[in-house]
Amino acid sequence: MARAVRERLEPAAAKGRAGTAPGSKVPTPKFGELEPLQTIGTGSFSRVRLVRNNNNGKYCALKSLKKAHLMKLKQVEHVISEKKILGEVHHPFIANLISTYQDAQCVYMLLEYVPGGELFYHLKKAGRFGVSTVRFYVAGIAVVLEHLHAQNIVYRDLKPENIMIDTNGYLKVTDFGFAKKVYDRTWTLCGTPEYLAPEVIQSRGHGRGVDWWGLGVMMFELLAGYPPFHHENPFVIYQRILEGRVDFPKHFDPWAKARPAWHGAHLFCRVIDLPFCENGTELSTLL
Repeated sequence: MARAVRERLEPAAAKGRAGTAPGSKVPTPKFGELEPLQTIGTGSFSRVRLVRNNNNGKYCALKSLKKAHLMKLKQVEHVISEKKILGEVHHPFIANLISTYQDAQCVYMLLEYVPGGELFYHLKKAGRFGVSTVRFYVAGIAVVLEHLHAQNIVYRDLKPENIMIDTNGYLKVTDFGFAKKVYDRTWTLCGTPEYLAPEVIQSRGHGRGVDWWGLGVMMFELLAGYPPFHHENPFVIYQRILEGRVDFPKHFDPWAKARPAWHGAHLFCRVIDLPFCENGTELSTLL
């Protein structure tokens, strides 16, 4: 099994060789030059550890994925796609890929270390954010989506857990496991239930519009402290999304209720070919 995964991932991961980071001329470290420290995060398919580059003393995040686990859960193609996409994009608001490695058991991705933690953590600690804070983060995410969509990349997993905060308070988008090159439409069912767009649930084909839908859902969650469509049963969540009824909390600022970023996602982005959904520039100018 491990051999089969290695054969599939061989083009996607260097086996401990020093290379060059995407968009950079700085040589990347060999795998043996990374000193493992503590675990800083875990996911459905991966574990992330803080490591130190013994060449320069800088800290990085090392994401490890077990090959046997990837095969069992049929996630090999997602990992290959994630590595390929991260190798193509380089942006100050993305946790950029530095290098990749593999051994007999695991595939590894060396990423920028973002020490501020998840936006989700800060949201739960604060309860909810004010309008000015939400404007700041939503505008940053819109800039990232514009950058990705310009390269025909749909992110497809927008949520506070995938937004990291750096030491200066700026965001960095991470976890590109569901990101995909889409030139027209795709029909894969993936993402987080509370954030799925109607066309994804109904298997009608989707594209860049689902990211703007997700941004509208995130805007609501940042302002309210909880997502607009939530329930312990995913099928109830799907039904509420398809019905499209949203109860706004009494404390919601009139600005938030009127923003095209929310209503645009709710009313327009289910139709993938609308210019508003396809052009993040129009959205970001209204935030």
